Amino acid sequence: MNMRRVMAIGAVLVVLAFLAVSLMLVYRSDGDSDKYAQCKNSAVAGGAELGGPFELVNAQGQTVTDADVITEPSLVYFGYTFCPDVCPLDVDRNARAVDELEARGISATPVFISVDPARDTPEVVGDFAANMHPKMIGLTGSPAQVKAASDAYRTYYKAHEDEGEDYLVDHSTFSYLVMPEDGFVDFFRRDVPPEQLADKVACFVDNQ
Repeated sequence: MNMRRVMAIGAVLVVLAFLAVSLMLVYRSDGDSDKYAQCKNSAVAGGAELGGPFELVNAQGQTVTDADVITEPSLVYFGYTFCPDVCPLDVDRNARAVDELEARGISATPVFISVDPARDTPEVVGDFAANMHPKMIGLTGSPAQVKAASDAYRTYYKAHEDEGEDYLVDHSTFSYLVMPEDGFVDFFRRDVPPEQLADKVACFVDNQ
């Protein structure tokens, strides 16, 4: 591995660490007014200035908004279909959590938003989502649409297009729980197992 690549990886790790801290700092304490306080870690209890409206393109090539997509508790993940290892594992974790919730009588939707619009066409994203889970919604869009959605959730991504057609995309790996009535309510790191993730989502559903 050359020095340039090592430095690039180091820079990405620093950015991801900064994002993790930022996600905690954006929470503001609402005290007893936060109906979901018991579902969150004490360090992040309270409301959040994350998430918000977005406009993207679904697998059928139709322009959709967050209101069209988030119709029930949803686990939203930003990644790309050409991702060699991280994305498939994270998306599979979310899919397994959705199956666990279904076994408990709770309906939830896994959502995949591409941060690689140059390669992830609606058809490509649709095939990826369908292969990962029958309920998964795959979304892409123009570079501007993808950036706007990413900015709303404060995610990070950077494509290394100078590496050729098989380029990699550095990106953050958080999954976001979004509720239809409340918007973004919590985020989860990739080391949270599906059963624990299902427990967390169930808590939010029980207290909505």
